[in-house]
Amino acid sequence: MRDIRADAIGVTGQTGKLVMKQILDDHAFSSLRILVRRPYELQEPKLEMVLVDFNNLPELKNAIGMGDTIFSCIGTTMKQVKGDKALYRTIDFDINVNVAKLALDNGFTRFILMSAVGTNPSSSNFYLRLKGETEAAIAAMPFEAVHIMQPSMLLGQREQHRTGEKFAKNISKAISPLLLGAMGKYRPIESSMVATAMIAASKLPVKGVHRYGYREMMGLIQASK
Repeated sequence: MRDIRADAIGVTGQTGKLVMKQILDDHAFSSLRILVRRPYELQEPKLEMVLVDFNNLPELKNAIGMGDTIFSCIGTTMKQVKGDKALYRTIDFDINVNVAKLALDNGFTRFILMSAVGTNPSSSNFYLRLKGETEAAIAAMPFEAVHIMQPSMLLGQREQHRTGEKFAKNISKAISPLLLGAMGKYRPIESSMVATAMIAASKLPVKGVHRYGYREMMGLIQASK
């Protein structure tokens, strides 16, 4: 599959930036349109940047334009929203679901979503429940294919330092070899690998909803080489 016209949201985050870079370097993609709230300093021949108010649905629909595949790495943290769960939901759930609905209206056939391990729409944990609800809402839409990445701890350099994160990553790396069998899904993974898996999934000639834990993402990466 070649000549893919892609849109992406969440490209200012750790994994989103890597998805954007890999798409721009991949000859299978003819164009990439990024939807951002603020100007992004990057100029590439096949890159189009569109400033958008994600709360303005007519503007958002127009910004999405026409294409084949949507990549979403959008998300926030409780610290970034200062504990505001309603705002957290607006970013993680509403933006993803609204973009998905409008992309369908515009003829997109694939949605590639970065989520998280352990998601469950019935969970008592706010984060896991919200991610699970987002997955369920998008999986229920009539895309030709939906691919959902479910990584555990993400490794790689962040621009924003998170308290205790370096320690947590070191611990995760140390115990990773001990996470076998069903526990393997909790192994930490490099953000660059998640990005590679997302792009590999977008090229698969399959239909339906597909979820990828650590082992499945690594399988995608190996198969794409």
